[in-house]
Amino acid sequence: MTQPRRIGAIRHFLDSQTSSGLVLMAAAALALILANSPVAGAYEAALHRHLGPLSLSHWINDGLMAIFFLLVGLEIKREMVDGQLSTWPRRILPGLAALGGMIAPALLYLSFNRGGTASGWAIPAATDIAFALAVIRLVGDRVPASLRVFLAALAIIDDLGAVAVIAAFYSTSLSVVDLAGAAAMLLLLVAFNRMGVRRLSPYLLVGAVLWVLMLRSGIHATIAGVLLAFVIPIGDAENSPLHRLEQVLHKPVGFLILPVFGLANAGVPVLGLPASAWSSPVTLGVGAGLLVGKLLGVFGMTLLAIRTGLADAPAHASRMQILGTAFLCGIGFTMSIFITLLAFPGDPLLQAEAKLGVMAGSLLSGLLGFAVLRRAAR
Repeated sequence: MTQPRRIGAIRHFLDSQTSSGLVLMAAAALALILANSPVAGAYEAALHRHLGPLSLSHWINDGLMAIFFLLVGLEIKREMVDGQLSTWPRRILPGLAALGGMIAPALLYLSFNRGGTASGWAIPAATDIAFALAVIRLVGDRVPASLRVFLAALAIIDDLGAVAVIAAFYSTSLSVVDLAGAAAMLLLLVAFNRMGVRRLSPYLLVGAVLWVLMLRSGIHATIAGVLLAFVIPIGDAENSPLHRLEQVLHKPVGFLILPVFGLANAGVPVLGLPASAWSSPVTLGVGAGLLVGKLLGVFGMTLLAIRTGLADAPAHASRMQILGTAFLCGIGFTMSIFITLLAFPGDPLLQAEAKLGVMAGSLLSGLLGFAVLRRAAR
């Protein structure tokens, strides 16, 4: 693939993510309005209505979000094989920044929370790539392209870390039989890959069975999407199975699945919460983790890597622009709310407090990041 075509593909990717971020913002705002309006009861009842074996909320969070995680896995694999993370020098700076951006928020959250609420430590450790890129796009072309690539690579590594955290720390009691069946399906998918099967239909059919078994196994069903992504074949040509599936999924995920997730999960009944919810340890821990922890972790690790010579700074980017980008990493909407549901299952109050922290921390991080980047651009 020629260099101009590669640059065009990156621009298309960033533009589509930006547009989907704006749609997600609108869906989240609508959810807040519905949850605090006279139709709040009907809104909640609709989410808990069963469609077959699962409620509408479960179909969204376990079913549709598995497709989102499939796309995340495809992006991770593509970037690792032939993209911005294809070599170790390219991985070092966003990798270290992502590591700092996961550890610092978790520690800050734990400084506010002990005991039963400590399980929410991973909530502020994620970055929402769609929202972050939407904000950086609003600043305009005066932000170096290298910073957008750095932010995208950091968020992709961040997603990989979030997937690992969900699989390792947010699994319930395990079913050995279903896990064995899931392992068998995964081995079959690997066999398809080794045999050179390039049609997508066999992968997707077995992947659907894998999702059902993972749903019953106790490991969160969305992990099936990532596992499926890792066995989809990739090649140099743009018509490889991985590239084809990624192109097919981009718009449905960005403009349908994520907005539906936001509409179903961002509806916090703010008017019905006790005043103490705004200053609870969970709310403060999540909000401070995103706003302060992400900034300290990402900006601190980035400067440390550059000063020690472990990595080069993003081309044509000033320290203030790196600072603004680090602020944007505190926007953690989608993955943070998703982890909230896993960290506090069956506890509406703790979920509401965590969501308050997510929204406050993400909003302040986005506003400060935008302000710093605008000032730096002048």
